Amino acid sequence: MIMSDSKRLEDLVLQTKFVHILGAGVNPEKPANSAVSDLSERGWNPIPIHPRDAGASIGGYPIRPKIEDGVLTEIVVLFLAPARAREAVKRLLITNHDSPTLIWFQHGSEDAIAESWLDDAGWNYVKNDCIVRFVQRHGLTRDPELIPWFKQVQSDDGSGCSVWSVHEFQEDSEKSETELEWIGDLRDLEFSKSSIPNYIRSLRNEGEGLEECARRLAN
Repeated sequence: MIMSDSKRLEDLVLQTKFVHILGAGVNPEKPANSAVSDLSERGWNPIPIHPRDAGASIGGYPIRPKIEDGVLTEIVVLFLAPARAREAVKRLLITNHDSPTLIWFQHGSEDAIAESWLDDAGWNYVKNDCIVRFVQRHGLTRDPELIPWFKQVQSDDGSGCSVWSVHEFQEDSEKSETELEWIGDLRDLEFSKSSIPNYIRSLRNEGEGLEECARRLAN
């Protein structure tokens, strides 16, 4: 269902801490890249998604290759061509069917088929507006979630081992020359169903918090 109630949409955006931005890569000339910086400046925690640029970061926010199963999505912003936007919507409807997500079609990403699927599922969506312009127009700001993020890559010594690293909130990191095995913030580490977060969670000592464990493993 398309959201036309501006006040209701405003309240929903303000209640949201984490905003997934599909199509946000390292190219600073792209609107999706700018959206990450613009939203973070107003207090949101943007989550850039870009398969090719995954492993790098934008303004200290790690780029993931995809939205992993188990990770809660509150608002998903699509900076994608219509065909790719349709595939993204299909995957969200399948994997997050019990947790309706607000889908935000940025200009040029609109797709009638994807919209019909969202209508049938009863999910809310926005089109004909830009999320950055929306928060600017309504003067919206919030307090960010100051959480660390983590990355695991293959070692560059040819041993086949992995290197696990911890990065502080808004700490930038370049894409590794070796294969990226996993990347995400503390929330991803807690909820993702992928094998590496599952393994990290299994290594907690008795009485040890997840962040404490993740930092210990990086030393």
